[in-house]
Amino acid sequence: MIKNIYIAGPLFNAHERSYLELIAAQLEGSGYTCFLPHRDQSGIDDSELEGTNLSQATKDKIFNTDLTALKAADLTVALITGQDIDSGTAAEIGFTYAKDRPIIAITACERRFRNLFVDGMISKTVDDVADLLPAIASLNPQG
Repeated sequence: MIKNIYIAGPLFNAHERSYLELIAAQLEGSGYTCFLPHRDQSGIDDSELEGTNLSQATKDKIFNTDLTALKAADLTVALITGQDIDSGTAAEIGFTYAKDRPIIAITACERRFRNLFVDGMISKTVDDVADLLPAIASLNPQG
């Protein structure tokens, strides 16, 4: 049964982060527990995230927190917008696939040619956040 969801996607600007937060709100409002990497990091002070030159200790905390959440997830929802699938998102998709867990991708109605290897790992693709719950239900018939 799907209960824990990891939300993957690019985090490089406010628009991307807002869309990921919209995904989390939709899912959490329906009773799912979600991990959103930019929102749910623990043990990291905001000052550690300033700029682009993070310490190795901060990078290790982020990696380990994300990896723990991916291991615990029953499903990954991945935002695959942009010129190409974000490299971090592609890695999260690959990890989920290797763990034999489903991946639902959201295109946000973008029409792009995507990497066929990464695309082959995706269980279902939807155009919009509103399509997520029916897609999850089709993977999770017990509720």
